[in-house]
Amino acid sequence: MKINLLVFVSSVKEKNQLEALVKTFESTIRPYNGDIIADPGFDADFHNGYEVVKVTIDYAADECWVSLSPLLIEKEDISSTAYIEKLKNHGWRVLTKEELS
Repeated sequence: MKINLLVFVSSVKEKNQLEALVKTFESTIRPYNGDIIADPGFDADFHNGYEVVKVTIDYAADECWVSLSPLLIEKEDISSTAYIEKLKNHGWRVLTKEELS
């Protein structure tokens, strides 16, 4: 099954900064609500990790969308721009507005 991890990166310090990013895996294991997801792109200096808050399964397409929520939204020891670049360097990509609708 194709697993799409979805994270929204926003900043309490940088207003108007909001990006939705996705990373896709092929796996027979699907996340459940409450799971903590590890990824080399995540940085302990920004949000300190992510928890699964919603899983939407499309059996016809053999894929699921996994919404992640930050564990700690006040933690921003690096800029959101630098964090987004780090995520992109580890296989995450910014979703287009068309993909979000």
